[in-house]
Amino acid sequence: MQNMKDIQRRISSVKNTQKITRAMKMVAAAKLKNAQDRAEDARPFFNKTVEVLRGVFTRTSEEIHPLLEESEEGSHLLIVITGDRGLCGAYNNKVINEAEKILEEEEDVSLILMGRKARDYFRRINADIVAEYVQLDDYPGYGFSNNIAEEIMHYFLAGDVRKVSLIYTHFNSAISQKVKTMQLLPVEKFSDAEMDSQKEATGDEQAEDDIAKKYVDYIFEPTPAEVFDNILPQYLINVIYSALLESKASEFGARMTAMDSATENASEMIDKLTLKYNRARQAEITKEITEIVGGAEALK
Repeated sequence: MQNMKDIQRRISSVKNTQKITRAMKMVAAAKLKNAQDRAEDARPFFNKTVEVLRGVFTRTSEEIHPLLEESEEGSHLLIVITGDRGLCGAYNNKVINEAEKILEEEEDVSLILMGRKARDYFRRINADIVAEYVQLDDYPGYGFSNNIAEEIMHYFLAGDVRKVSLIYTHFNSAISQKVKTMQLLPVEKFSDAEMDSQKEATGDEQAEDDIAKKYVDYIFEPTPAEVFDNILPQYLINVIYSALLESKASEFGARMTAMDSATENASEMIDKLTLKYNRARQAEITKEITEIVGGAEALK
């Protein structure tokens, strides 16, 4: 059995760790409130932007604009968004695992990495890294998204990549986040399966109205190419910006939950160590009493 000094040392160590985890939980909770508000405020605009533009592209010929054209040449460019720090449960691992699945399924895949955790991991496995960004702001700016959009458009228009996808974490709540993969370029069109699922969800008449809105014919002024020159870059910026906000909110939520669990586990460990200490103390007292009694008997 451990002596009492060793147990006291362990209790003190766990208590110090508990103070750290409690403080990290409070910091994450404070940052989560702001990040959650920003993500939720941007979400309706993000969803509507994707819905409207996918509807426009479904009725548009691929030859109208080079960013809509599908190609068989070039690599599949993945934009992977993780955090710079750990201690946030499985948040980073889930994103990395999703990216790994694509790397295993496809041969020619290149990466744009956001976050130190993704950068460090894919460096270790010698993946094809096109660009990397670390020390991301807790509240990402619109200008950063603009730079990323310009970079991926450059690679796509140059013919270096055939497809661009984004892997990020969608924020549902502090205890629920979901990793999502979204194709950015060429922009996906509405599929028959999506229309069928919408028809089942909304009812036939309602679905017909919704589908009609998404498949409406548009008159472009001045020309489709000039219109897409303006709206496609803006579309990419909005999607990337919203994904960054969702990912940051998810990171803070995951960290707050992980630190809360760690704090509770520390409390349980302190209780067990305290019980162990009391037993050791009682055994020491019993031993001393036995020695005193034995010594008294020997003197008789």
